[in-house]
Amino acid sequence: MGISLAAEIAKYGVLSTSDHTSVASICLFATLLCACIVIGHLLEENRWVNESITALLIGLLTGFIILLTTQWKSSHILVFSEDLFFIYLLPPIIFNAGFQVKKKQFFRNFMTIMLFGAVGTLISFSIISLGAITLLGKINIGLTDIGDYLALGAIFSATDSVCTLQVLNQDETPLLYSLVFGEGVVNDATSVVLFNAIQHFDLVNIDFTIILHFAANFLYLFFTSTVLGVGTGLLSAFVIKNLYFGRHSTDREVSLMMLMAYLSYLLAELFYLSGILTVFFCGIVMSHYTWHNVTESSRITTKHTFAALSFIAEIFIFLYVGMDALDIEKWRFIRDSPGKSVAISSIILGTVMVGRAAFVFPLSFLSNLSKKYDHEKISFNQQITIWWAGLMRGAVSMALAYNQFTTSGHTDIHENAVMITSTITVVLFSTVVFGLLTKPLISYLVPPQQGLKHMSSLCSDSVSPKSFLAALLGNNGHEGEETHGVPQPTSLRMLVTSPTRTVHYYWRKFDDAIMRPMFGGRGFVPFVPGSPTEEPSVHPF
Repeated sequence: MGISLAAEIAKYGVLSTSDHTSVASICLFATLLCACIVIGHLLEENRWVNESITALLIGLLTGFIILLTTQWKSSHILVFSEDLFFIYLLPPIIFNAGFQVKKKQFFRNFMTIMLFGAVGTLISFSIISLGAITLLGKINIGLTDIGDYLALGAIFSATDSVCTLQVLNQDETPLLYSLVFGEGVVNDATSVVLFNAIQHFDLVNIDFTIILHFAANFLYLFFTSTVLGVGTGLLSAFVIKNLYFGRHSTDREVSLMMLMAYLSYLLAELFYLSGILTVFFCGIVMSHYTWHNVTESSRITTKHTFAALSFIAEIFIFLYVGMDALDIEKWRFIRDSPGKSVAISSIILGTVMVGRAAFVFPLSFLSNLSKKYDHEKISFNQQITIWWAGLMRGAVSMALAYNQFTTSGHTDIHENAVMITSTITVVLFSTVVFGLLTKPLISYLVPPQQGLKHMSSLCSDSVSPKSFLAALLGNNGHEGEETHGVPQPTSLRMLVTSPTRTVHYYWRKFDDAIMRPMFGGRGFVPFVPGSPTEEPSVHPF
């Protein structure tokens, strides 16, 4: 019995030590997150540094300190996990992006965004993959499976425009911000879908049938994921509108909104769909319907809660990438051939820049051909900004690389370790070097004064019957629904000459007549004592 008791005590001691280590790790990360927020605030007006770069540099410094304290054995206290990234960190970032987006500006540029985000990503994927097969094959890095080269194309076609979006102001440059932001979301979804398709298709005996199957699978995933996101958002709006949770507890309606948003992402992953697209469109629908069905206090709470969760997740990702960059386990594989690693990273960066330019400028030209007014066209300076915004690689590339070349964050294979270290090098270089140059570059290409003049011209044009921008620009993600001065389409000719205006007009009629009475939203929630609306509101129509 004494032996048994001693064993239990020893077992308890081991568990206590393990628990204490976990608490210490979490405590350190919480401290670092606070440091990133404080230092980022102090550098708010800095011309060069933004919070992403700050978190990355703090992560590098912390990793170096941990290396010293562990006698060069480890640089981080958590092992990178794709599940941690895709299941816990990515959903709040993408959902908040959809929740806060200016919907009218986004859907007004929807075709251009899809050109850049879907078609452009496919072009970039093709060029990066061909470059990897042609150039990396000559270096003899040890990769023999064509699937690995195609996976590299998918990994490095995933952009990270966080640095650029932190510099751009969506009120000063609404068109540019909408294009960079929208392309980033669609690009991430496209890259992940491409990556998953590569892992599931027979790439050795590829033929036209497989290509058609691949294209059909991509369209199916895109459409189904979008429908699932819209459906989940509408369900949350319908439930909250009809049950009036705020009558008894605003906590319930806030909790339900958060859980329904997260549920949409989990359902997409459960059914092997694109969780990024699903949660993004769920955020758009929730901001259009659900958000207007809750109490005023819940509106304020949800808006800032979603933004705070997204902000913390972004900082956490860059912080961890910085710490993981010094992982000695991976770098020891290339200590005998550092030149090869530099060559691989340089080739990848070169193909990324070429692949980006190969679609931004031609697709911008095609998009401009369909625009009638000059202020709707993408200027050359804006095209350079869009090209630059997509050169940075971040957490999505890291997560996909770990998925392809490691097992639970570890690898003992030389070739895989080389690819992981090359990915880390590309991410660090593009984020730090390109990110540091982002602010001065954008200030030169798109000066703030120019943005303000552009907005003034839009406002002055909005009173003209030839302009419909008044119906497309709002104050925030929950903008008003004014359409004064917008000519109403009366014929098929209007649909041909002004398709965006016409589609928007008929969508508004459908939304007012069917959707809002059923799912709520601005001006259509009935006034009932104890209901979410404190007073009845009158819809502008």
